[in-house]
Amino acid sequence: MKTKEEKAEIEKKILQEIEATERSIIELRELTKPIAPDCAIGRISRMDAINNKTINEQALRKAENKLKGLNITLQNIDSPDFGLCARCKNEIPLGRIFLMPHSRFCVHCAG
Repeated sequence: MKTKEEKAEIEKKILQEIEATERSIIELRELTKPIAPDCAIGRISRMDAINNKTINEQALRKAENKLKGLNITLQNIDSPDFGLCARCKNEIPLGRIFLMPHSRFCVHCAG
């Protein structure tokens, strides 16, 4: 069970992560806009642009999932199960929560 002070620090960290993730999503959405076929770039450059777009689309999906997890964690911060692994029900170490506040699993169960 986390103390009120620990929960306050975790909440602050989650809000910082939400802000950073929202900024990242905005940037990634710009990078994943369609590539115009009439754009005057060479064939190789076009292939590079398409490859980069695919990588950025994957990063965007990952960031959107992270944001969703952060928001869920923030909503559940006052739950009696907060800080417990969703699988084994053991307490998740505070260090892991600060590193990955959106994770619902301890290191052992996440692997």
